[in-house]
Amino acid sequence: MSDVDAITVPPKRPWAFVWHYIRLYPGWYWGIALLQIGAAMTATLMPYAIGRITGAVSDGTWDSVDLRHASLPALGLLFGLAMAQTLFARGATLCMIMVRPQQKIRIIRELFAYLQQHSPRYFSEHFAGSLAHRISEGSIGLLEITWSLVVEMLPILVVLITSLVLLTLASPWLGLGLLLWVGTYGWLAFVLSRKAQVLAGAHAQARSITTGKIVDAVGNLNSIRLFARQGFELDYLTRYQTAEKQAAQRSFFYQEKIRLLQDSLSVVLRVGLVALALYLWQAGMIDVGQLVMVATLGLMIVAQCSFLSMQFMHFFEFIGNIENSLDTLLQPHEMPDRENASPAQIEKGSIHFRDVSFGYTPDKPLFKHFNLDIRAGQRVGIVGFSGSGKSTLLNLLLRAYDPQSGTIEVDGLDIQGMTQPSLHNHIALIPQEPGLFHRSLRENIGYGDVNASDAQIILAAKRAHAHEFIMQMPDGYDALIGERGVKLSGGQRQRIAIARALLKNAPIMVLDEATASLDSETESLIQGSLDDIMADKTVLVVAHRLSTIAHLDRIVVLENGQIVEDGNHSQLLELRGVYYRLWQRQSDGVLNESADEKYDAWVS
Repeated sequence: MSDVDAITVPPKRPWAFVWHYIRLYPGWYWGIALLQIGAAMTATLMPYAIGRITGAVSDGTWDSVDLRHASLPALGLLFGLAMAQTLFARGATLCMIMVRPQQKIRIIRELFAYLQQHSPRYFSEHFAGSLAHRISEGSIGLLEITWSLVVEMLPILVVLITSLVLLTLASPWLGLGLLLWVGTYGWLAFVLSRKAQVLAGAHAQARSITTGKIVDAVGNLNSIRLFARQGFELDYLTRYQTAEKQAAQRSFFYQEKIRLLQDSLSVVLRVGLVALALYLWQAGMIDVGQLVMVATLGLMIVAQCSFLSMQFMHFFEFIGNIENSLDTLLQPHEMPDRENASPAQIEKGSIHFRDVSFGYTPDKPLFKHFNLDIRAGQRVGIVGFSGSGKSTLLNLLLRAYDPQSGTIEVDGLDIQGMTQPSLHNHIALIPQEPGLFHRSLRENIGYGDVNASDAQIILAAKRAHAHEFIMQMPDGYDALIGERGVKLSGGQRQRIAIARALLKNAPIMVLDEATASLDSETESLIQGSLDDIMADKTVLVVAHRLSTIAHLDRIVVLENGQIVEDGNHSQLLELRGVYYRLWQRQSDGVLNESADEKYDAWVS
């Protein structure tokens, strides 16, 4: 989806969700349904052809004639039905092959597109792996439901209806007997499957918990080894395995009871139909061919209905999976763009916080009537202890959160009136922990400008002093760096993030502890590049290493969400206030925060 502003919101209820993605492909699904009906009907009519052959043999109709010519119509009918069933079935499968991958791609794209618009608060409350699993679960669940409905349940329904018609034509008593049996069997299958699904869900939950415990332990194997807790971990895991075993046994035993009931009802149908047919034949109400047809149809009906209960259980399971996925993924967006939001037109980059009040929870406000004006092209450092509001200030500018009151303006325009992607296009962020992809170095740097040439990417890497270590890697710019860049050192990851921001070349640059992972020598090299690119940009720098902001145009000192000092480095030292004390408490240019400072996890 190239236009991130045009988000398709899938229905939030499972049945509506399924129907929405079926009706997007009406031709394919009508074709699949008709072909499946054709395959089921031709398969059900084959016992009729076999019955005609058996009747002719039993009555001696072909005794005094040329068997080859006499049997040709019946054999032709049998052959035609068999070929038609094969063609119908393969045609339906071909249609499924064509439509299902398209459907899956569309579902995943639309769920992922909706997911991307959630706020940072949403992602802080959900594991990334769990969200990815929910997207997959939703798409696979829909495909399995459509398969179950069209490929499994629809043919069963057609077989039962066709069989009912054939048996009724042979004798109303046979049709009535089949109707009573199917009604009883279907009702029991539906009711029992609902309870079976509850037990199966409990088993899946227990299995998921056990898997989570194993994953947690694997991620901490080094701690397990160093504390010599291998035996403890095995005992700890056993408790959850025991619960999983008990849940599995409850589920499997109940399913076995269902199968026992199915087998019993199948015996009743097979024996009952044949017994009734024999009685009707003896009474002269049906002939031998119809007797054979009844016996053959009985076997076919039993074979089809044996899948019915399992299909019900799978069906309810898939519906439950879809419901869980939609409940997680399709929660209302916390900060959607306004209906009249327009693309940002930021050229100069002036920033104004006007009477802003904000708290991560309304009862604990961090900013109260906060005001800050930053001229276009001004380079501003933000300092203060943890919990003072430094990172919150940046989060509000980036619209990770919206203030409870007040406005934040860029170039005189309220950022809440801008579309969020367009706002972010005009801000280059270099965070303390760079978010790198498990892709090549070229792709990670080029993320700043997806249309950049190789020459531009290399130039950005050189300016960030990353080119040298990149060329020392076996694959150079094509080297894969692992999940979140784990194959690189902290300083190397930071230089890639800086190169990416350099390539973006946005009018506003935000540095959030951008050089914290660098050694002093590398920081000194990169500082020259940063000073160069800061020349024509509005810059906000959050840093604990005060030496990195001492040369900036202006330094704003925050304390408990309020500006307590504002000026350049020399002016603030002359005041001998908070900034002076912070500067005096530095060790090797790094601000040491008091151990008794209240740490605000939301902020830092």
